[in-house]
Amino acid sequence: MPVIALSAMGATDASLTLEQAAAAVRAAELSFGNADVPAMLACFTDDCVVRFAEQRDMHGKEELGRFLTARMARQRNYGLKKTLRCHRDNIIGVEWRGWWDDARTGKAMEGKGLEFWTMREGRIAVWDAGFNVWERDGPRVSPVA
Repeated sequence: MPVIALSAMGATDASLTLEQAAAAVRAAELSFGNADVPAMLACFTDDCVVRFAEQRDMHGKEELGRFLTARMARQRNYGLKKTLRCHRDNIIGVEWRGWWDDARTGKAMEGKGLEFWTMREGRIAVWDAGFNVWERDGPRVSPVA
């Protein structure tokens, strides 16, 4: 299913409706949940900036594409649920839960993250994300506690 830019639905940089924000979250959930890297990249501006967890900052779709391709290769049988938590003007806040089998270790994994998207022309221009991961049915251990 192709991702439709919110700009095609009348979104402006200054303000998104609740329906437009929810549509952006659904498009991202579908593309990421299907491990469809081209569809994932369609959610982003060409000059996007991505700050994902402990990864170094990424700039542009080419760099983001390399990261997403590597990530999806590592996360087999990936499942995802994204939930719109808030939106204001051109900012969208999302909570997500994911589950997958780690391709290197074979272990069943789970994760949870929070992310904020700054939207421009109906696409994600800035993606700021925090991410925690643990073995499914294992202890949830934080390195800071």
